[in-house]
Amino acid sequence: MGHSLVAFVVVLGVLIFFHELGHFLVARFFGVGVETFSLGFGPKIYRKKIGLTEYCLSIIPLGGYVKMVGEDPSTQIPDKDRSLSFTHKRLYQKSLIVAAGPIFNFVLAVLIFYVLFQVSGSYYVRPVVGTVADDSPALSAGVKPGDLITAIDGVAVESWDEMVALIGNSRAEKLDFLINRSGQTLNIPIVPEQTTATNIFGESIKKPMIGISSAGDVVHERLNPVEALVQSFVRTWEIIKLTLLSVGKIFTGSVSAKSLGGPIMIAQMAGQQAEAGMANLAFFIAMLSINLGIINLFPVPVLDGGHLLFFGLEALTGKPAGERLRERANQFGIVLLLTLMVFVFYNDILRIFNGE
Repeated sequence: MGHSLVAFVVVLGVLIFFHELGHFLVARFFGVGVETFSLGFGPKIYRKKIGLTEYCLSIIPLGGYVKMVGEDPSTQIPDKDRSLSFTHKRLYQKSLIVAAGPIFNFVLAVLIFYVLFQVSGSYYVRPVVGTVADDSPALSAGVKPGDLITAIDGVAVESWDEMVALIGNSRAEKLDFLINRSGQTLNIPIVPEQTTATNIFGESIKKPMIGISSAGDVVHERLNPVEALVQSFVRTWEIIKLTLLSVGKIFTGSVSAKSLGGPIMIAQMAGQQAEAGMANLAFFIAMLSINLGIINLFPVPVLDGGHLLFFGLEALTGKPAGERLRERANQFGIVLLLTLMVFVFYNDILRIFNGE
């Protein structure tokens, strides 16, 4: 438990630091004064003032904040401090300052993936056939174990995932497979059949398949700095899309909301990943950082996305939202977040009692 707690604090500390650093750096770039940069909430256990900014470490490690001069539009700002005031900056500048937190979470993920790709390279499974299912299109067409699939309908394939994607997008139409069998090149037409399968969300779906499984031929590839950077962006984008899809399925009821986890689950997983090695822990931090970035962009008052929503309305109407509207919206946002926090804590406790 102690190991998990330490890992939890480290993981959250990294995520929160990068998020608040984004707000801080862009605020200072536009000349906004920052009064407080805090990791954590509640009573301060460490503080140091440098210039205008007080840097703090607070006792509750479940968040952080950057307090800027003139952040509250109702605050009276002396004329001499107007140049430092967040409220008195241009709309695009305020929007970039707010958006910088989530953006830095995505940047952190890209940086972590970049280091991992540079150190470990890339791994992929070659499209080599391991087994051929009975009564399958592949068996009927004459596909054999050990066959290397090199192209489908003229499109070259290097990995098993590329091959699966091409088959899955075929709509069960005839495909021409170019196969290397013991050095001999064969052209084998196959018509995939719609087969019931289970996706990563546990849903039963129909998808075109030909009835083969992988031989598990894994290839390790070293990446140069440019390739590693490209793959870092690709991996980050893939996780963003998958996360958004997961959120959408939770809202539509396709995926149970019981899959949501809170601080207890994160602590458990952080401990497990730390025990598995630094690479696993780094990957876990990158995944959480992407999730944190996405969540903060939700158009919920008190979140960064809520502030951006108000700025968008201001851009359309030409005037900022009224103080009363902001207060009520923030109250709604706080209640919504507290409700969600209670729910995820409830899920965590149920998992503990169920021995998960």
